[in-house]
Amino acid sequence: MGTCVNLEIKQITAYPAFIPASLKLGAAEASTALSCMVVEVETADGVTGYGYTAITDEEVAAAIVKEVAAPNIVGLDALDRELIAERLYWLLTPRGQTGYASHVASAIDLALWDILGKVTGQPCWRLLGGARREVPLYVTFGFGAFDRDQLGDAARHLKADGVERFKMVVGHQALARRDQGRSLRSVILEDVERVRTVREAIGSDGELYVDANCSLDAGSARWLADAMRDHDVSFFEEPVRDNDIGRMRDLRERSGMRVAAGQNEGQLFRFRDLIAGGAVDVIQPNVVICGGFTAATKIAGMAQAHNVEIANGGAFPFHNMHLHAGLANGGLVEWHLISVAMCEELYKGLPQRNGSMLALPDTPGLGFEANRDALKDFASRETSRGAGKG
Repeated sequence: MGTCVNLEIKQITAYPAFIPASLKLGAAEASTALSCMVVEVETADGVTGYGYTAITDEEVAAAIVKEVAAPNIVGLDALDRELIAERLYWLLTPRGQTGYASHVASAIDLALWDILGKVTGQPCWRLLGGARREVPLYVTFGFGAFDRDQLGDAARHLKADGVERFKMVVGHQALARRDQGRSLRSVILEDVERVRTVREAIGSDGELYVDANCSLDAGSARWLADAMRDHDVSFFEEPVRDNDIGRMRDLRERSGMRVAAGQNEGQLFRFRDLIAGGAVDVIQPNVVICGGFTAATKIAGMAQAHNVEIANGGAFPFHNMHLHAGLANGGLVEWHLISVAMCEELYKGLPQRNGSMLALPDTPGLGFEANRDALKDFASRETSRGAGKG
């Protein structure tokens, strides 16, 4: 990096987006939409980095960037990531709150790492440690929109495409929707049949993971874990509401099933408590939510010290792949099919999956570029949606 490069942050722009996504796997089809935000950080000498966050209200996150975060960090050096992370902490979460703040901090931090990679000519995974050039994937495909037959068809389609690790949803927002006439018991009874369908489709050699997205109470999660015992589930992700540490520890101890969580956590102390409290076998910092690479490396260090595995949960493999390729204790990366389709709308030059592996790019920074025309288009649609809400 030349000493003449001026990396003072000149401008920060947030692009909110609400993106429709469709998925077709053999005979199975599903459609949905996801919200996200891309943050563009431009330096005085024109080096531009792009960060990202999702699984949040995109309009709120963008407003926080514009009205609160940007005015307080414009003028700082883009390489001073720790300084900026600390300033954002005290600005947005001065008493340890969780919520939108970590989404904003994540997007900004990822943009700063993208800048660091571009000015050094190195990909982020190498700057993070360069432990490996490719990462193992598990493919999240088993969405609630698919019926049993579609689940089986989708699983067989992916297996024929070289996929070895599969994740599916269970719970199906059972607690959130219990006032709509569905009993928790009916949901988990159906889940057992859905899990059986997928296990039969992928065979005994395929690895199977399930994710309840915090949608079950402890008793239902424990019953489901026992009922899935014969189907060789590799881990049960976010089995109970609130990622309740005591309840997850109890589930681990009573069922003997491995538990994973952390994809939507946004404070270091929460990861500390999940790990030290014996709640998880696999901790899942998501770099687009937990505070970017700067926070995720600290979480990974805590996990390594406690001999707890790390993995990517919560989707968005193109950002999370750098963490797991960079660190020696990196683990599985989630190839969430809907989120991949979503990212394809926003970025150019994304790497492609090869069976159950993903090779890391040598391109500096994050290794792919934002499609600025698409960003502006989605942001303009957000403006129209916002006007319509009035």
